[in-house]
Amino acid sequence: MAPDDTSAAASGYVQPEIDVKALAGLLDGEYAEIRDLVRTNLAAHASVLEDADALGMDAFRERVRDVVVEMAGTGQTGMGFPASYGGGGDIGASVAAFETLAFGDLSVLVKVGVQFGLFGGAILQLGTERHHDAYLPDLIAGRLMGCFAMTESGHGSNVQALGTVARYDADAQEFVVTTEGDAARKDYIGNAARHAELAVVFAQLEVGGEARGVHALLVPLRSGGEVLPGVDIEDDGRKMGLNGVDNGRIRFHGVRVPREALLNRFADVTPDGTYVSSIDNPNRRFFTMLGTLVQGRVCVGGAGVSVAKVALSLAVKYAVRRRQFEGSTDTSGTSRTSDTSGAPGSSGSSGSSRASGASGASGAEEQLLLDYGLHQRRLLPLLARTYALHFAQDTVRGQLHGVFSGDEDPQARRRLESRAAGTKALATWHATSTVQECREACGGAGYLAVNRFAALKADSDVFTTFEGDNHVLLQLVAKGLLTDYASEFEDLDQLGMVRYVTGLAVETVIEKASVHKLLERVRDLLPGGDEWDREAGLLDSEYQLAMLRYREEHMLAGLARRLKAGVDRGRDPGAVFSQVQDHVIALARAHVERLVLESFVDACETHPEGGNKVALGLLCDLFALSTIEADRAWFMEHGRLTVQRSKAISREVNDLCRKIRPLAVDLVDAWAVPPQMLRAPDLLA
Repeated sequence: MAPDDTSAAASGYVQPEIDVKALAGLLDGEYAEIRDLVRTNLAAHASVLEDADALGMDAFRERVRDVVVEMAGTGQTGMGFPASYGGGGDIGASVAAFETLAFGDLSVLVKVGVQFGLFGGAILQLGTERHHDAYLPDLIAGRLMGCFAMTESGHGSNVQALGTVARYDADAQEFVVTTEGDAARKDYIGNAARHAELAVVFAQLEVGGEARGVHALLVPLRSGGEVLPGVDIEDDGRKMGLNGVDNGRIRFHGVRVPREALLNRFADVTPDGTYVSSIDNPNRRFFTMLGTLVQGRVCVGGAGVSVAKVALSLAVKYAVRRRQFEGSTDTSGTSRTSDTSGAPGSSGSSGSSRASGASGASGAEEQLLLDYGLHQRRLLPLLARTYALHFAQDTVRGQLHGVFSGDEDPQARRRLESRAAGTKALATWHATSTVQECREACGGAGYLAVNRFAALKADSDVFTTFEGDNHVLLQLVAKGLLTDYASEFEDLDQLGMVRYVTGLAVETVIEKASVHKLLERVRDLLPGGDEWDREAGLLDSEYQLAMLRYREEHMLAGLARRLKAGVDRGRDPGAVFSQVQDHVIALARAHVERLVLESFVDACETHPEGGNKVALGLLCDLFALSTIEADRAWFMEHGRLTVQRSKAISREVNDLCRKIRPLAVDLVDAWAVPPQMLRAPDLLA
């Protein structure tokens, strides 16, 4: 509690005691053992953080490769592969390990993701026993390095339009892989520039002169470290970050691979050149193949949450040891004279004033940064959102484990794909904004490379475009809402989706996609009848959920009406969709934020009584109300928030920040980021 704050005590509020060890156990969940193994490995290889600054790019790439291979020897990177090949047989554990690995150097993380998630995951999920037997044991052990060659210079998120072609030569029983033009060049491919010996290459399959759509094949790149004939590899060079990962560009000039190189779980070519598949519809076949690779999005989303945890651990711990300005005369954080030097060592507080470290004429002890209301406002809602996204990630990881452990329900798979896309988008955007805010909150000290923010910022920024651009992913989320994950979902391109929606009554779209009978539910649970939003308590989770559900369903109805009205007027469906894309993204964001809050509420409700539950409840309330506050213009425009109610929410957010302030260090300690990963002697010493 801030020194001048008496409102909480006056209201009868009792500050909870946090059991950090128990809270850490809750957050680690069923995968505590594998998470601890990863933490141990991170500590053992902590020097890689210094190596990232000290070594040249080539040397650092080799260092990262060595660390990845050494970690593979502990079993942490192979948890998602079958035990019969040397893996752990638990896909949920593999995601948990990846999330925890993101506490450390992110080049190591991405190298692991490329090798075991993308390259290994594609062979596991798209290949069959012949591929598993031939490659998985060496791959899991780190003896065989590979890459995942999907992205092309001219075809980023539009995988169906890839330009690389694999033509079947029936006489030789081989596929001929060719890069047809610069736009078809494989680009940004991790592991390609130096270390990959084998590539999973996505290409347009042509059999007997007939195009069969995008399929994946195994294509050798190197032998004995030398690039093979017919393969051109160019180094992408130094990047904004992640310079321990050797990204490269690949061209294929009539490279021949045997028929058995086709990853044939969903389609195959017989020796005589007959194409066969258990999935007749080519669009459904394509989406089924890509759907097996959803683990990558789940992993990147979880890594984004972990990056936010590291940044907040640094900023919160700094904010409770760094003093700035005498608090006895000014607790508002308002400046009297401005320090705008911007030099390392200048103010990192929320109230800028005289030069850093000044004690003031009165000689009063200066105030801790986190006791300033504005500093609390900067960091603590981010802390609450990080906890919320942690529990949302738990949910999507559980769904992934269920689907890949035998749940064949196609609707469950569609829900997983949508939820993974949306959670990844929100989590990685959150990581980017959190790192920036925390860097600023640490002032000039946060700008020094030794204090980790430089690496966190540079290395995590690409997460927003890894595994799909976030805006494209949110369009997939909205598409699923509009079609209710119907069977038609798999067969529709963007224009088909618009025609599908506009062929229905708008009320039918809402009914199909509605997850709650909102008004009936609210009338039953909250006071006020139709005025529920003005009468319910702000800290009532049903009120908070109702507000987010109302926003989502109102946006869904509005989007469906816009699509239908545009097409009814005879306009081109593609043009109609293009003009409402801002509504599409807003709907998807609203949907995912509602899912995040539901996961957080569920976690709080099932937790046993005690101080930890009280603390989680405070965080959940802060996440919910700060989310509503951030979009208060929409709620006011649509009659769900009065001016008075809006002001009350802001007051409540401030009060929640004051209550969470004395708990903040315990709350970040519960994430159990290894101290060696925090580094930052200037911030934490």
